[in-house]
Amino acid sequence: MKKSFLVLLISTFAPIYLLAQIAIKAEIVYPVSAAPIKDGVILIENGKIKSVGKAAEITIPSNYKIYESKTVTPGLIDARTLIGMSGVLNMPVDQDQLEKSNPIQPELRAIDAYNPEEALVKVAREYGITTIHTGHGIGALVSGQTMIAKTKKGTTDEVVVKPFSMLAMTIGHSVSEKFTSPGTKAKQISMIRSELLKAQVYMKKMLDKDSTKHPTFDLKMDALSKLLKGEVKALITANKAVDIMNSIRLSKEFGFKLVLDGAAEAYRLIDEIKKANAEVILHATMARNEDDMLNMTRESASILTKAGISVSIESGYEGYVPKTRIVLFEAALAAAYGLTFDEALKTITINPAKLLGVDSRIGSLEVGKDADMVLFNGDPFEYTTNVTNVLIDGVVVYDKIK
Repeated sequence: MKKSFLVLLISTFAPIYLLAQIAIKAEIVYPVSAAPIKDGVILIENGKIKSVGKAAEITIPSNYKIYESKTVTPGLIDARTLIGMSGVLNMPVDQDQLEKSNPIQPELRAIDAYNPEEALVKVAREYGITTIHTGHGIGALVSGQTMIAKTKKGTTDEVVVKPFSMLAMTIGHSVSEKFTSPGTKAKQISMIRSELLKAQVYMKKMLDKDSTKHPTFDLKMDALSKLLKGEVKALITANKAVDIMNSIRLSKEFGFKLVLDGAAEAYRLIDEIKKANAEVILHATMARNEDDMLNMTRESASILTKAGISVSIESGYEGYVPKTRIVLFEAALAAAYGLTFDEALKTITINPAKLLGVDSRIGSLEVGKDADMVLFNGDPFEYTTNVTNVLIDGVVVYDKIK
């Protein structure tokens, strides 16, 4: 009886166990954290990377399922997107990225609006994007919170990596377009400062040893307090030099961690950005030169990288169908405009992983990390190359050959 039950148990769960054991063979493996490996092999077990190295040095166990490709890279990371919040239909029914009732709403949680079944998540996944940093959008002084998620299928709770990553903020003309007040840059900064000053007072009262003196719990103040305490970063969309400097000034005054988003004129403020220890998520390379981004250059990624500033490239937000860009293509064009192949690959792998604070799990092909990777049938940045397979947490989530 016991023996029969054991046989039944093994036969029931054996397929799941075998599915988790995968070997990837490729003509070239790009670990990102180390030199490229020719004739490389990656062993995957239980959703994690077990081994990475040359085929001559790694024995593939007989029960591993083997996938072969020309090239393997880590799963790609979109450092700033709105997919899952902004939908493919381009209709009010699937546009949850910007609440226009108030220009300052840090209490709005991305996890309450994120749709993991949105069609654009599938599109991103099939182009090798395995992790996204998404959330509330551009156009409000503080539009809400951002989150980090895997692009695999599942509920929000199943795919989320970090439910509250940053506070999404905007300084610039796009705010004045959407709200009656603020109407000028000075008013924008004044309104942000006022709320941060209130948050400082709130924090101080909450620390009082006499609990009877604690203020009533406030969702808005709590979110801003997390920013001021350094628990989350400020993701400020600022493209013009004057707006970038305003962001840096706010960061210095209130001591919060600053991530510049878009940063179209960052190339004009290299020294200021470095001195402020600000991080940069750069606009899509193929973004249009208009409005606050009139003076952008497609060489920004190369200019900033050469100056010693770590760059992550984003898809950002598109107001028209198909509603998103693909960072694989944006990084490829950045390579055409001055980045080396390795530098370009880092802008959509390890650089954003470090910026988002998840580099212990993703961003490179290293033993112990999540088995997120992309298989290509050629050079990843060549336009005739196709993604053949995508793995997330050791599971094949896309198989073009199948």
